[in-house]
Amino acid sequence: MPVQACYKVHQKAQKYLGRLIRDIERKVNNPDEKLAIMLARTARIHAQKRDDRRKLYSLDAPEVECISKGKIHKRYEFGCKVSLPYDGHTLSATIERSQSNTNVQAAEVYVDRGYRGHDHTGKAKIYKQDGRLKALTRAIRNKLRRRSAIEPTIGHVKSDNGMARNFLKTAEGDRLNAILAAAGYNMRKLLAAFLHALWELAGFLQNQLREIGKNLCRPGINLATFMAN
Repeated sequence: MPVQACYKVHQKAQKYLGRLIRDIERKVNNPDEKLAIMLARTARIHAQKRDDRRKLYSLDAPEVECISKGKIHKRYEFGCKVSLPYDGHTLSATIERSQSNTNVQAAEVYVDRGYRGHDHTGKAKIYKQDGRLKALTRAIRNKLRRRSAIEPTIGHVKSDNGMARNFLKTAEGDRLNAILAAAGYNMRKLLAAFLHALWELAGFLQNQLREIGKNLCRPGINLATFMAN
């Protein structure tokens, strides 16, 4: 659709929305709490401009944000940021939580470009994978490359464990969904390790039974003597 046609459709929709808001406010003198909240959110959407910050993207989930991905095939995503183990303004909280869980003080933190303009002011040194690697030492460059190992994990958590789409409401639902998705990923790893150990045990027992069967089939073997040994 041409840009001019899109602009006309947007103007028409904005005009209809303004009429709807004024019509409801004129006919409902004392709206209840739920309707008042929806009217306030609708008026906010109607008044917001393209260059405004902290836009409202969803009536039912006002915590939804527009996340810039920086990728050609998917420039933006709508949702809430989650860190395996947050981007940007969530870096300080992530480091504090990691230090609390491990009882280890972080000296160096390696992050990607999503953490540009981070809010961390602690003692840990932040290294960003921003393309300027020649000024860094070889050890730090290797650690930055090692950071990309988390990307397949993020893909599996989103595609296999339900973190790509959240069906729980409010910001608390976002946190619960992230925790449950991570727990599901860890449970998959534990089950895989358990099944692998069970498979190894079954193979060992099968080999032992095969050896016992071979010994029993040898000529001149007394079964009572073999069982006694």
